[in-house]
Amino acid sequence: MVSARSRLVAGYVRVRRMNRLYVTAEGARDHLKERTLRPQPYGPPRRLRADVTVSVERSQGWPVYRLAPKGRAPRGCLVYAHGGGWVNEIVSQHWRLAAQVAAEVGTTVVLPIYPLVPYGTAGEVVRRVAELVLAGRAEHGAACLAGDSAGGQIALSTAVFLRDRHQVTLPRTVLISPALDLTFANPEIDAVQPSDPWLGREGGRVFAEHWRGDLPITDPQVSPLNADLRGLGPVTLFCGTRDILNPDARVLAGKATEAGVDLEFHEAPGLVHVYPLTPTPEGRAARTVIVDRLRTALTPA
Repeated sequence: MVSARSRLVAGYVRVRRMNRLYVTAEGARDHLKERTLRPQPYGPPRRLRADVTVSVERSQGWPVYRLAPKGRAPRGCLVYAHGGGWVNEIVSQHWRLAAQVAAEVGTTVVLPIYPLVPYGTAGEVVRRVAELVLAGRAEHGAACLAGDSAGGQIALSTAVFLRDRHQVTLPRTVLISPALDLTFANPEIDAVQPSDPWLGREGGRVFAEHWRGDLPITDPQVSPLNADLRGLGPVTLFCGTRDILNPDARVLAGKATEAGVDLEFHEAPGLVHVYPLTPTPEGRAARTVIVDRLRTALTPA
């Protein structure tokens, strides 16, 4: 049963027409032009949890934020890639999740402000996020990856990149409504689209075309669903059924089973895109699972 608050969230998304930048190619191109002319702010809210410290440094041209538990040594680290369709900046919901993870897991959360389209590209961003994970491992002893939506694509592509280029297997990767195949070719999307108040195929393709840069759209650094999943570490996956990314999430779950990957799939009937970030009972329950899985992954044996 979908909670009343989740129904309100879905209604709010629809009334605000938050899908207008995704449902048509023209809307996506207009939004891209607006974001290029008027970039969004990306800094953290002035008020976050009092039990978390926030710092920032510039690393190879990127602002990289770190959230850490106040007054105690952190346990490992999490590199988090925020969502936003590769075109929108980090928002307060991302910051609140990062602060919750830092405080309740007792870990350092690394939040890179990566370049967005039309300037950022998948190959550049995946390589740099991989470097942040490797640096986190060197400093803290263990590192996990997480991301939502477009950031979920970055997180899974980076996990594959780390396995293939650095022979690194992560103790946990958390994916929240990830974009997995940037061709958006799954025929099951057609059945989901009428119920999705947030995303759309045609606009997504516009942003994806910029994001792929000089890589083929099918390259695993762009569309991680095309990767050989064998040898990846454990994955926790969340996706609602009112989300056009859900059909590919189901494909990922099947491929992971065939490849022998420990993938835990939390499919939420009737819920919208990135529901774990929403102020709903279902969102709170999902965040509790995220904290638990990361705490287990980053706790020394």
